[in-house]
Amino acid sequence: MHVDTDDGVLEITFDRPGVLNAITRETAVTLAETIEDASPEEYHAIVLSGEGDAFSAGGDVEAMAEEPVAPRAEYEEVEETFGRVVEAMLECPVPIVAKVNGDAVGAGLAIVALSDIAYAAADATFSCAFVKVGLIPDTGGTFMLPEIVGLRTAKKLAFTGEFFDAERAADLDLVNEAVPADELETRVTETVDRLGRRPTDVIGMMKQAMHENLGRRWDEALDYENMLQVQARATESHEEGVAAFLEGREPAFNEYDD
Repeated sequence: MHVDTDDGVLEITFDRPGVLNAITRETAVTLAETIEDASPEEYHAIVLSGEGDAFSAGGDVEAMAEEPVAPRAEYEEVEETFGRVVEAMLECPVPIVAKVNGDAVGAGLAIVALSDIAYAAADATFSCAFVKVGLIPDTGGTFMLPEIVGLRTAKKLAFTGEFFDAERAADLDLVNEAVPADELETRVTETVDRLGRRPTDVIGMMKQAMHENLGRRWDEALDYENMLQVQARATESHEEGVAAFLEGREPAFNEYDD
């Protein structure tokens, strides 16, 4: 996994193209740690992508074959690796953008589902392929996929492991848009630049509210929303936004040191 930073953007690239960027448990831990360390004081966006022709083929099946299976130890391993990735991505206050440059399979698909915004190259394909190796979806797949595409569709995708193209992924809201491969970088850059002109701390509150309010009763969700709105009104971002509006100028929300 390769990590780079550029003008408030944290770029994370899965870099094992020889195995379609399959993710080992060690890589999962590194991914989680990197996202956990990202703060809105440093970054206005995190971009996930893959090197070569794939986004990620998911968990490293060859590595799985070499690992002994002991139920208790296995539970702890999953919790501390791919489970930790789920927690890191959902709780990260910095918006995460998936740049799906190629196939996203298994945990690779789940990582796309966990991302806040996702764009896919038109020739990318997707599969919830866990069933093909006798596993249930992990990396949040059993709850994020139904949340995004609907329960009935999620069941079919998970039960069959069928492949589907980027246009269908967009139709299912798994990605925001499928774009020609040669336009993917431009589309992601446009979105990341737009995020850089918005208050990252307040975006983090939005993300927190939306995730925490999933499945809550409306009155409980409203109470949580009101609480965070009070916090948002106390931020420098709100102060700057109001001042910019009254002065007829663009707000200057995020400033980062190179």
